[in-house]
Amino acid sequence: MTDPDFELVVRLHYAGLYRFALSLARSEPDAADLTQQTFYLWATRGHQLRDAGKLKSWLFTTLYREFLGRRRHADRFPHVELSSVEDELPAAEPPEIRSLDAEAVMQGLQAVDEVFRAPLALFYLEDRSYQEIAAILGIPTGTVMSRLARGKQQLRRLLNEAAAGTPGNLVRLEPRAPLPQPQAHHDP
Repeated sequence: MTDPDFELVVRLHYAGLYRFALSLARSEPDAADLTQQTFYLWATRGHQLRDAGKLKSWLFTTLYREFLGRRRHADRFPHVELSSVEDELPAAEPPEIRSLDAEAVMQGLQAVDEVFRAPLALFYLEDRSYQEIAAILGIPTGTVMSRLARGKQQLRRLLNEAAAGTPGNLVRLEPRAPLPQPQAHHDP
């Protein structure tokens, strides 16, 4: 597509798309972002549209899908001010949390049975939902939930064994007392 064609599409459809985005998002900055993203997608994927008569429909559908995707993301990962939920946070961490490091957890994950490893990795490392994991692995959602529960149990057992057997491999994350400093010797 040439630049004049793109500019013409923007000029013809920007106002309508922005109004539609504003009605969905109820925020001017979010509406502007949605509209801009829609035109970005048109610039990168518009050549795939076979029927130019469906351009307006394609733009509005794309904007709506983009809105739904952002809303799903916001529902899944809500923004919460820490100060508003401070009283709901636990007062202290369990000792296991303070003594584990990421390397130990990854080593433990590698030792988990294969049938449990994939769901655990998708859930915790890739932030996938139960339904997404079920679709990726081709198993029912109930099986995903069961494998996650059993996998967490196995991982917890492996990490506890590692902590009990080889404490040198784990890094304590709680503050320690400072090491004593050597005394300087002065000759009179």
